[in-house]
Amino acid sequence: MLHMLTSLKPQELRVDMERFNGEKAYAVYSNFSVGDEASKYQLQVNGYSGTAGGGLNYNTNMKFSTRDQDNDECDCDCANERRSAWWFDYCAFANPNGLYTDSEKTGSTYYIVWSKWKKLVHVSKNDAVDDSSSSLTS
Repeated sequence: MLHMLTSLKPQELRVDMERFNGEKAYAVYSNFSVGDEASKYQLQVNGYSGTAGGGLNYNTNMKFSTRDQDNDECDCDCANERRSAWWFDYCAFANPNGLYTDSEKTGSTYYIVWSKWKKLVHVSKNDAVDDSSSSLTS
């Protein structure tokens, strides 16, 4: 579905996040696309702007990894270690599909992270992804 939506015309991706202390940030990528099944849903993102830092910059060109499809660049298995599916590179830069928690457990690999916000791996209260130029309603 993401491949079909993002292959029709250039798409913009916006990721909004909020810390438990109320601090908010966002990341916008002016060009966002996901490849087809044959490419293992390879991610393409560029054109970053925002206040959260370019956490996805490290994930561009990555294939989608799940617990049963280890497509990351790490010798480990990021999807199993992080308990989530994502376009992992070496596991640590972005994991908005991580486990939700209300405490700042920065040492754990299981929780929601966006590594470029405040230059820390951290837990977010909210991670919302919005494809604001989606053609779903067209």
